[in-house]
Amino acid sequence: MVVSVLEEMRIRSLGVIDDAVVELSPGFTAVTGETGAGKTMVVTSLGLLLGGRADPALVRVGAKAAVVEGRIAVDRASPAAVRAEEAGAELDDGTLLVSRTLSAEGRSRAHVGGRGVPVGLLGELADDLVAVHGQTDQQGLLRPARQRAALDRYAGDAVAAPLAKYTDAYRRLRAVAAELDELTTRARERAQEADLLRFGLDEIAAVAPVAGEDAELAAEAERLGHAESLASAATAAHAALAGDPEDPEGVDAASLVAGAHRALEAVRSHDPALAALADRAGELGILLRDVAGELAGYASDLDADPRRLAAVEERRAALAHLTRKYGEDAAAVLAWAERSAARLGELEGDDDRITELTAERDALRDELGALARQLTDARTEAAERFAEAVTEELAQLAMPHARVSFAVRQNEVADPASGIEVGGRAVAYGPHGADDVELLLAPHPGAHPRPIAKGASGGELSRVMLAVEVVFAGSDPVPTYLFDEVDAGIGGRAAVEVGRRLARLARTAQVVVVTHLPQVAAFADRHLVVEKTHDGSVTRSGVQAMEGEDRIRELSRMLAGQEDSRLARAHAEELLEAARAGR
Repeated sequence: MVVSVLEEMRIRSLGVIDDAVVELSPGFTAVTGETGAGKTMVVTSLGLLLGGRADPALVRVGAKAAVVEGRIAVDRASPAAVRAEEAGAELDDGTLLVSRTLSAEGRSRAHVGGRGVPVGLLGELADDLVAVHGQTDQQGLLRPARQRAALDRYAGDAVAAPLAKYTDAYRRLRAVAAELDELTTRARERAQEADLLRFGLDEIAAVAPVAGEDAELAAEAERLGHAESLASAATAAHAALAGDPEDPEGVDAASLVAGAHRALEAVRSHDPALAALADRAGELGILLRDVAGELAGYASDLDADPRRLAAVEERRAALAHLTRKYGEDAAAVLAWAERSAARLGELEGDDDRITELTAERDALRDELGALARQLTDARTEAAERFAEAVTEELAQLAMPHARVSFAVRQNEVADPASGIEVGGRAVAYGPHGADDVELLLAPHPGAHPRPIAKGASGGELSRVMLAVEVVFAGSDPVPTYLFDEVDAGIGGRAAVEVGRRLARLARTAQVVVVTHLPQVAAFADRHLVVEKTHDGSVTRSGVQAMEGEDRIRELSRMLAGQEDSRLARAHAEELLEAARAGR
């Protein structure tokens, strides 16, 4: 199912085109016109939209810049739509607007979805939107990576099943290799880290701190450091409250309160208010006696031993040494020790981990080797079927002696550790297996097969790519194909076969063809004609959709150069009828 359709292009000041709009069909669109009328500018314009090289010589004489704008209907889930939105583009109700501006001075700008973007982004989108096949611009299946991906889809489950397993194993191997590399290349750093942790843990173990101990020792040190003044204060306070045995005549608070209590008790029965005060005075006397007793006990229990103070200060110094290095207090030091012990356990287990990972890595490499061999076998079998099908197609496209083949090969590596073993050889490998896949063409008997981009002329190459696309129809994800010169050097029955195959390809994709053959144009769902005005330019009215009588006249012109020839018209009508019947 077509998920993206190039609906329209507007071309301004490009070559002979002044200002023209090209409206395309979701199926098969044929673009025709007199030689030099500017129909090839359709291919050139699309190339610019796809991030192709910008030649300032393309800018129309007298214009400051050439502009090409395209409107593409896209599925929001398609890779192109996702990539465009990642770049900040906005999709207008499922439509992506793309534009390219080329100044006469050579400056080039690109916009996608209303957002200025690097021209390189257009090339990224092109990979998923359009495949161009022409003499000067070849994309899509000319790239080995896409050839490999298309062959895999053509092969179906025979490749898909082992490739899924291979991909999982490959990802796991990458993760295992990365961890192994980290463990081995950083062995010295990890050993140094382990030594530091052991030293710290030994220091903490030697001191054996207790959570909260530092605060308790600080309070004790404060008390011991002022023992004499504390004892003197406690003794004086006790004397003030309970009296001094060495001064019988002295006045103390307890005696005074006791006297006040006796005075009030004597008259309490005469006034309830005074009785309440008498009770409170009695309570005050009890409180004074309690405080005096505690002061006496405090003074007698106070330890003023300088040896104990020295021991406390020594312990505090040991704890301070730890808190300077490992935490703000004893509790934080203990937390550091707990974390460090766990980390040290991890570091000391590295040797065992390295052994485990090495064994897993070797097992994964063996598994990848076996799966890569399955992929090679499946691809080789599919490549043979593919080559036979394309060769049959070429025989119908005026290339009866051409032969297409796939080279499925592996690259041996000098260091076995850097590859995997496939068929007894150490070979390079990647995320899709160990195969380098390349499409080859031998255009005539005795010719050595060469990569298709080098083994054919422009017209032959377009026909080869047409045959390839027809065979791959439905398996390759590119939704739009544009062919230029696909009919170069052919005519008659071969031209009819080209038209028929383009129509077949248009069942599953959008197809745009620039052609000079009426046999090809007759198969189109939409027929556009490019016409120049008297001043040699193509204006907005210069790109017309041909229907009904107009289409017959254009086909007649293409057949005989005479739009009004009765024989040409009859032949044109016959072509259209035959095309409808033979699609």
